[in-house]
Amino acid sequence: MNFKEGEILYFNKPLKWTSFAVVNKVRYSICKKIGVKKLKVGHAGTLDPLATGVMILCTGKATKRIEELQYHTKEYVATIMLGATTPSYDLEKEIDATFPVEHITKELVEEVLKRFIGSIEQVPPEFSACKIDGARAYELARKGKEVNLKPKTLVIDEIELLECNLPVIKIRVVCSKGTYIRALARDIGEALDSGAHLIGLMRTRVGDVTLDKCLEVDEFPEWLDSQEIEITND
Repeated sequence: MNFKEGEILYFNKPLKWTSFAVVNKVRYSICKKIGVKKLKVGHAGTLDPLATGVMILCTGKATKRIEELQYHTKEYVATIMLGATTPSYDLEKEIDATFPVEHITKELVEEVLKRFIGSIEQVPPEFSACKIDGARAYELARKGKEVNLKPKTLVIDEIELLECNLPVIKIRVVCSKGTYIRALARDIGEALDSGAHLIGLMRTRVGDVTLDKCLEVDEFPEWLDSQEIEITND
């Protein structure tokens, strides 16, 4: 392996870690191993701290492939609580409103999910990394400032209802770059004449990369020790 020339690594992002923290940990471990102070490392698609699953990291010259990798189709398994909303559309913020769920049935959920398949318009969450006049939306939202985000066109290839234990449902989603599963949870809640927020999220696939191909972040230093590493001098 040659991390300066460029390697692509797959990780299972741990719960509550930021994507940035994973990059930092991996960069630190590689730099320590090959005895350098600097190394380019970047990720091909952010995962929220409360999400787990497939995260692709590129090192050295392979960072040039990040944009290409970001366009790969992604698959998620999302657990959604119906009947309540939060400002962040997930568990980062406390519940701010509750809604009726008595009218919701498994049949209604399956019918509503079909409406989201294909090309759809989605307004990103206020608590997101979208930029508004150079500032991240979540930075403005956390300061209590008004955040106006425009709808984005994206594609959802598949939605499958995996479990229905009302008011909790679990779905599998196959979608394009730029899809916010938190926003999808919000929109599903509204389409059910109720509310909803995300209580669990796992990215199970990016392109052909599935969870079983991913390294655990905590085991990475030990894995590094078992690799044949080529060190090039600049």
